[in-house]
Amino acid sequence: MTAATAPDLLATIVAAAARITEVRRAARPDAELERAASTCRPNGGGFVSALRSGPAPRVIAECKRRSPSRGILREDYRPAEHASAYAAAGAAAISVLTEPTFFDGSLEHLRQVRAAVRVPLLRKDFIVDRYQILEAVVSGADAVLLIVGALSPIRLRSLIQDAAALDVAALVEVHDAKELRLAVDAGATVIGVNSRNLRTLSVDPRVHDDLAARMPGSAVTVAESGLRETADLERLGALGYRAFLVGERLIVHADPGEALRTLRGIR
Repeated sequence: MTAATAPDLLATIVAAAARITEVRRAARPDAELERAASTCRPNGGGFVSALRSGPAPRVIAECKRRSPSRGILREDYRPAEHASAYAAAGAAAISVLTEPTFFDGSLEHLRQVRAAVRVPLLRKDFIVDRYQILEAVVSGADAVLLIVGALSPIRLRSLIQDAAALDVAALVEVHDAKELRLAVDAGATVIGVNSRNLRTLSVDPRVHDDLAARMPGSAVTVAESGLRETADLERLGALGYRAFLVGERLIVHADPGEALRTLRGIR
């Protein structure tokens, strides 16, 4: 099967996310979630500051049990324990997969991590509705991922504004020059460049190089996917990337914290 004829995985996951959100909304209405969120204090500014000016290299270390491309990544998945190891190894922030169908994630994992660490947390999911941002707030996140390819321009702008109003940072993910223009036009200030095509799962590291020169100077830029060695971080840092989101490279290691230390060049 070629990339041109492969099923659109992103569209499938986004549709699942929308259905799951409606099920959760039926069980816990917006008004109830709004009340719970009003008592929380997310620190979106802290997330952005950690990526902009924390100790380099700044790594968003990811907790995830499974991926569509590789299947189960870690049988003994203990997100709070892995997050604690990441924090001790100097993670600038920690990303927690909460998508249940394709990544075996849950909001409970996010809550467990929040109870274990104080570093900024990113809810990594396929956000299509403000309701999910409220869930992130109540579960302890300081930031959410917004994927340009999963959202209309109007919805993207609306969700960026919704996140800001709740003091939640938005890491806006792009995969090509067109999506980058849409992200900037929507008001994105933290922009992630994912070298993995979420529709086909293929990885093209050249995407990082191509988009680095097109970034607005004021943006906090994050390189995502395909990062395996310290040299990768050094090279992309020289191109202007301020931070790096790394998941599979770390979580499959017997000691994820040690893997992060090695990646950051700490001996």
